[in-house]
Amino acid sequence: MSFTLLAFHAHPDDEALLTSGTMARAAAEGHRVVLVVATDGELGLASSELSAGGLATRRRAELAESARALGVARVEQLGYADSGLDPDPPPDPPGRTRFVRADTEEAARRLAAILEEEQVDVLLGYDANGGYGHPDHQKVHAVARRAAELAGTPRLLEATVPRDTITRAIDLAAKVYRFPPEFDRTSFDRAFSARRDITHRVNVRRHIRAKRASMRAHASQASSDGGADRTLAAFLRIPRPIYDLVFGREWFVDATAHLSGRGPGSEPSGIRHDVFAGLT
Repeated sequence: MSFTLLAFHAHPDDEALLTSGTMARAAAEGHRVVLVVATDGELGLASSELSAGGLATRRRAELAESARALGVARVEQLGYADSGLDPDPPPDPPGRTRFVRADTEEAARRLAAILEEEQVDVLLGYDANGGYGHPDHQKVHAVARRAAELAGTPRLLEATVPRDTITRAIDLAAKVYRFPPEFDRTSFDRAFSARRDITHRVNVRRHIRAKRASMRAHASQASSDGGADRTLAAFLRIPRPIYDLVFGREWFVDATAHLSGRGPGSEPSGIRHDVFAGLT
């Protein structure tokens, strides 16, 4: 039986880090995979050489390349402007709205329309922290929950990482690679989710080549002026098999029961390893 999976992300390249393995696995197993991105990523840090001609245009092409590597059947962008990392986002561009300022109900209706059109079985969003706390990621959390309510999507899984796992992985990687100056190791001590909240742990090692290809597709986010590697490039420089150990699993919190009018799910307790398990 085949299902439809929709991964909802804030910016081009977010899919590569959090859900690309799960997306590639689903596509390889014959399921339909849809990727929806809220913003154009125009405020992402990038070298001036790579962003020449407009960073948003460049990142749209990178998103398409990533999607091809993962076997994604459809890519959509909701059209919001990137909010950036600053607590006080820049003014809205003419005729557009920074995602963090967008009306949650309006954004949810846009996403719900795609959920309904595609008859999506599983929606991937973000945990309550928005991963590492980016304002646009926190907005994805709220919009995904509301959209799943509006569309009656059977399952909502929120992409995350158990805090202790990611900090151990980063410390292991740091033994063989020096992370760039902007990389804040301590930020991961207060990000993502507690291990006790994880409901799904998905093994994606068979699809690690697709995951690496997805990361490599986002070249504009791998370097900055001066030639220094950014976090994405640092991850790609981690030697195998350490890379496989760090990125060979993806984690989710089942948030379906938190949607309005939904009771607790009928699936058994304990960690699940298939995002479609129990669906009919």
